[in-house]
Amino acid sequence: MTSEESIRADICEVGRRLYAQGYVASNDGNVSVRLDDQRIMTTPTGVSKGFMTPDMMVVVDYTGKKISGERNASSELKMHLAVYEMRPEVRSVVHAHPPTATGFAVAGIPLDRAVLAEVICMLGSIPIAEYATPSTPELPDAVRKYIKAHDGLLLANHGALTVCKTLFSAYYKMETVEHFAKISLVARQLGGERLISRDEVARLQNLRDMYGISSPAGICTDPTDARAQGGECQVVRAPITEGGERLVSDRALGSPSFSGSFSGLPAGVSADTEIRLTYRELQGLIEDAIRALR
Repeated sequence: MTSEESIRADICEVGRRLYAQGYVASNDGNVSVRLDDQRIMTTPTGVSKGFMTPDMMVVVDYTGKKISGERNASSELKMHLAVYEMRPEVRSVVHAHPPTATGFAVAGIPLDRAVLAEVICMLGSIPIAEYATPSTPELPDAVRKYIKAHDGLLLANHGALTVCKTLFSAYYKMETVEHFAKISLVARQLGGERLISRDEVARLQNLRDMYGISSPAGICTDPTDARAQGGECQVVRAPITEGGERLVSDRALGSPSFSGSFSGLPAGVSADTEIRLTYRELQGLIEDAIRALR
């Protein structure tokens, strides 16, 4: 089997895994691999990723012009081309719609909290690229803003994108994004996450360096640091601690957008402050509200 034959087979296998995991439905998603300095191999449009065959693959140049293949490439190829333009070391791109991670993207909630040490080491943070109309130049422009510093992105109201030096590594990063989203969702349903402190995040950054974990940018825990570096760092939201604690309630983090009081909130209560009620207390509040409306 030649190298290109092997890549065709590998793309089909990744497509099968994406479909089997429920990361794509119908004809959703697309996968590409950088063949050389002139060519990219990508999945065809209008075909379920779970039922592709090697002969269906399309080879294009770096302008998106088809070189070979009986089918056409996805109209979202522009997004892949933007990645290859910005990241010369990247050899593969995977785009899918994993349900939980896409739910965070639809809700406008980035996966950027310091929750799992493994995710911090391997991906840093997973920001949300602004909403853009699919298949238009808006989408690659939105990706360009973040892809230089991140191997994984959420796409607002769309899905997720992961990149890496090998095809299967890019796919595994997609698994990590969805796994992280599921754990984060469960933790929030159970009352909130306990976050890794800033000091501990610094230790994890040192582990990255010690073990030579490849990353397009370093970690920063202060959004102002990211702005100072032109956005080229992975912003991980982590609380500052004074007593040396390594894990802290997410309430200590506060809101990145609001502090103090606003819209009627008492002073000292942020938009992220958690309020717990019993079912009876909640029922009483609802009944009081109904009576007030009458």
